Amino acid sequence: MTVAFKDWVKACQQRVEKAAENNLPQEALIPQKLHSAMRYSVIGGGKRVRPLLVYAVGQIYDADPENLDLTALAVECVHSYSLIHDDLPCMDNDILRHGKPTTHTAFGEAVAMLAGDALQPEAFLFLVRTKLPAEQRIKLVELLAYASSTRGMCGGQAIDLSVVGNQQDDDEPEETPVSRRSRRNDDDIPF
Repeated sequence: MTVAFKDWVKACQQRVEKAAENNLPQEALIPQKLHSAMRYSVIGGGKRVRPLLVYAVGQIYDADPENLDLTALAVECVHSYSLIHDDLPCMDNDILRHGKPTTHTAFGEAVAMLAGDALQPEAFLFLVRTKLPAEQRIKLVELLAYASSTRGMCGGQAIDLSVVGNQQDDDEPEETPVSRRSRRNDDDIPF
């Protein structure tokens, strides 16, 4: 990895971190514990690979930096929500993530569940708050909803749960609706 690339990665990570600090509900707002759990889950950890992809594509298209920050944060919120839920005892039952206690370990299962649930609509609010034309904001909402739906991330997690402890039969289809999502063609990048 070149120094220039490392600097770019660090700058993008700092941008999405700042966007999270400025745009997620403040901990002092009621319900305080829920907002604390949301911020705990998003701020201060992770490689930020998904936001890096947003910034890279945005750089190619010379996108507005503020729109990119909100879009990168939206994608990171959906990713964080999926990690919160994935760490729960009913899923993987993990107690550490990035060297710190998972959200349910730090805040309890109920608050963790709500924090994940709340991060998903926050992500869509961030997309709607961009200064993009309405048609492009709708396209971003559609793309993120599709990617996190049963045709994407949630479907993948359901498949993971269905095969935990089970051997996949040779006669089961190898391709699923989730695996086909990578071939979905979209007309344009809307930012």
